[in-house]
Amino acid sequence: MTAPPYVLPGAADPAERTGPGTAYLQARLFLVEQRVRRAVVATRAADPTPDDHLRGLYVSDEDAWRLVAEASSVGPDDVAADAVRAADRWAEDSRAAGARIPLRDLAEEFALTPLDVELLLIALLPDLDHRYEKLYGYLNDDVTRRRATIGLALRLCGLSPVGAAGRAALSAGPLVADGLLLVEEVDRPFLTRSLRVPDRVAGHLLGVAAVDPRLDGLIRPDTDPGPVPDGSPAVPDPPLDGSRAVPDRAPEGLVAAIRAGDDLVYLREEPGGAADERAADALHAADLSVLIIDLPTLHADPDPVRTLAVAVREARLRRAGLVVGPVDALDPQTEPAHLRLLRRLTTLPVPVLLTGRIRWDPYWSDRSPVLVTAPPTGAARRVHLWREALAAQSAVPADDVDPVRELSAYVLTPGQLRRAAATAAQQARLVGSDRVTVAHVRAGVRAQNAAGLERLARRVEPAVGWDDLVLPDAAREQLTGLALRVRHREQVLGRWRMRPGGGRGRGVTALFAGDSGTGKTMSAEVVAADLGLDLYVVDLSTVVDKYVGQTEKNLERIFTEAAGVNGVLLFDEADAIFGKRSEVSDAHDRYANLESAYLLQRMESFDGVAVLTTNLRANLDEAFLRRLDVIVDFPVPDVALRLALWDRCLGTVLPRADDLDLAACARSFELSGGGIRACAVSAGYLAAEAGGPVTMAMVVAAAEAEYRKLGRLVLPTGPTRPGSPPRPGSPPTAVMSTSR
Repeated sequence: MTAPPYVLPGAADPAERTGPGTAYLQARLFLVEQRVRRAVVATRAADPTPDDHLRGLYVSDEDAWRLVAEASSVGPDDVAADAVRAADRWAEDSRAAGARIPLRDLAEEFALTPLDVELLLIALLPDLDHRYEKLYGYLNDDVTRRRATIGLALRLCGLSPVGAAGRAALSAGPLVADGLLLVEEVDRPFLTRSLRVPDRVAGHLLGVAAVDPRLDGLIRPDTDPGPVPDGSPAVPDPPLDGSRAVPDRAPEGLVAAIRAGDDLVYLREEPGGAADERAADALHAADLSVLIIDLPTLHADPDPVRTLAVAVREARLRRAGLVVGPVDALDPQTEPAHLRLLRRLTTLPVPVLLTGRIRWDPYWSDRSPVLVTAPPTGAARRVHLWREALAAQSAVPADDVDPVRELSAYVLTPGQLRRAAATAAQQARLVGSDRVTVAHVRAGVRAQNAAGLERLARRVEPAVGWDDLVLPDAAREQLTGLALRVRHREQVLGRWRMRPGGGRGRGVTALFAGDSGTGKTMSAEVVAADLGLDLYVVDLSTVVDKYVGQTEKNLERIFTEAAGVNGVLLFDEADAIFGKRSEVSDAHDRYANLESAYLLQRMESFDGVAVLTTNLRANLDEAFLRRLDVIVDFPVPDVALRLALWDRCLGTVLPRADDLDLAACARSFELSGGGIRACAVSAGYLAAEAGGPVTMAMVVAAAEAEYRKLGRLVLPTGPTRPGSPPRPGSPPTAVMSTSR
């Protein structure tokens, strides 16, 4: 293959030095250079004062008379048309051989006419050769006008300034409309306005792939998820709404739709789904590049319309589709600006794949998008991504880490999985190891929880385990069953569809009922610790509101935030908001019943893990009880449990005196676990003050104080002063009590 027939003077073979694309651009620019040279010669020949050093800074009398007498018509272009055709033939031969010719690609993508290409090259020349700044200043008859003006560009193209073709190309044509050519100084007369090629377009023509700086912070990197690992299920998990599921790789139907011209798609993402990655994968499969745009960042831009136009130009330069989301970050129902932006997104001349967690509203667009559901990432895919991300961090799981079991309780997107793996590897390196333990895995997952829920609930990082829990065997089995439900809900409720219809979510809810201090809150913390989740205790002061409807809004915010968090949501004293509905006798009853009805519906669609605790189970509405997955009753501990509680609460660090009889304490003091813990703490303070071990007298004194705090009657029959030994024959049972 030979080089193009025209190249810039003095250049080596450009096909070998810079590639066919730049060689073709240089050949076309050389033809523009010939136009400029002839224009300079013609201007100098017609200039009565060619040697005037102040030329271009003032208008002399001779210049004024010359301008008045000058004919307005422009002669035809005398550049040989066969030179352009020869360069085009060489470019087509290069493309047939597999070379990229950016100028030709640009002309085809943006439907540029030959005149558009000539105008673009005329405006581009000063950016590639500084000599033409001065030459354009000379031709503009103004040394300060160093770019091509509209009048000069039309003159170099042999067009009349009053002709419609040239004016249309530089006002409403694709050059200007699509941002390939900027017409500046719009307050000047039309013919004296400057033309400038954006740096991004100039770079693209030279083969530079850098993104326009205006898009910094708006476009997120495209992460190719890679191949599905061997052993992954061939059939993906079905979505809850019954629509066609999207597998871990792009579905053939979606790819075929994009190739057929269906360039508006909406992927609704379920919790743990990967709508962005699945959309990107579909574009890759359709032989398109991908630009992922963060919709909240776009909306926050001072001029989102202009920024979106730059993004569209970038997509067309790269032959890419746009993945834009999440749509639920906007509020098109109540915000007109949000609706205008969303509607504009649906009319772009490039493939647009919108993502979000809410359902598509036909009001958002006059076009009907392709609707696809992105279900949660499958278990095999999650494990594959986790191991892949750990390997990228040069870390490996410890021998006792089972990724399938450890990741089963979490709802994580692929992006969250990668970040969690990176955090886990960092935690391992902090202790000087490349082995990731269970604790590191859980720390990595917790680091992905957004802080939004912490503004509505108190976050507790569990610090207790099953060994710290003293409960009857039946209650422990029920708590174990609760953890089992959370760990396997994806398989049972997702793949096996054991909760079909009715818009029911994949959430797990439980009720812990029992007297105060029987271990309800601690049990919730133990379950959270077993699952590797954080515990979020809902503050009722952030929920209950005296104004009608406000409580429901507060609860909706909590449920919405909790759906995107890997944690256990704890509603302590739940009967305050989950109470029974009553007969309607006035407006207050009606609104109270509306609140309960809302909660009934919202609990069914909840996708997270929620635990309700109450001291009075009878106060909860029966409809709530029916919707609960697990109900655990916490009885007042018997003597055997109280003995275990005393031993556990006093711990292994606090020194004990020889006279300490925990069995007698368990028989004598009818206290709940919370009361026993309070007594142990009080006895610890007494031991600290005495500077010795905890004695029986200290425990008795602490128990007396706890009884009085609870309003129970105390009948002392023996000395109970701290530090004094018990009187012979006066056992701790001398502390008697009756109910208040």
